[in-house]
Amino acid sequence: MIHHVSIPAREPQHVAEVLAELMNGNSFPFGPLEGAFMATSGDPHGTMIEVYPERATLDIPDRDDQVVFGENRTPPQNWPFHVFLSVPLEPEQVERIGAREGWRAKTFGRGMKGHKPFFHVIEFWLENRLMIEVVSPEMAREYEDFLKGAQTAMMSDPESLRLMRATHLKEPA
Repeated sequence: MIHHVSIPAREPQHVAEVLAELMNGNSFPFGPLEGAFMATSGDPHGTMIEVYPERATLDIPDRDDQVVFGENRTPPQNWPFHVFLSVPLEPEQVERIGAREGWRAKTFGRGMKGHKPFFHVIEFWLENRLMIEVVSPEMAREYEDFLKGAQTAMMSDPESLRLMRATHLKEPA
């Protein structure tokens, strides 16, 4: 179980406030880093997302001490990172929040091209730069049922892998 994760944002406070809204939780300043905020869910697991200024890095200090914050002078536009977040909202509510923010929020099936989806997620693009997969309670059950089921055997089948990858190929320019 992942209890918390940290992500970058141009506007950490605003992103943390929207995440807290999705989780039906609260947003607070993140004490260790100036300009960082955290979105908490209030759930029994202590689910939290720390939102750092986009230039922040986590670094190993020169001395044998705990992690320190550094600076990335040229942060990328997008990151090869995402998190799968269960929220207590229905898909329409999540998509409305995305629309209000001007951020892409759209439901997609995950699986193999040309086949019934294994499960569904809402691609929720924070600041239209960093994707989180948001799922309602029903969508979370669909995901859990898929991972518990016998369908996972196809995850190492070469043809199944080819079809799964085909759903995520970038169109040629």
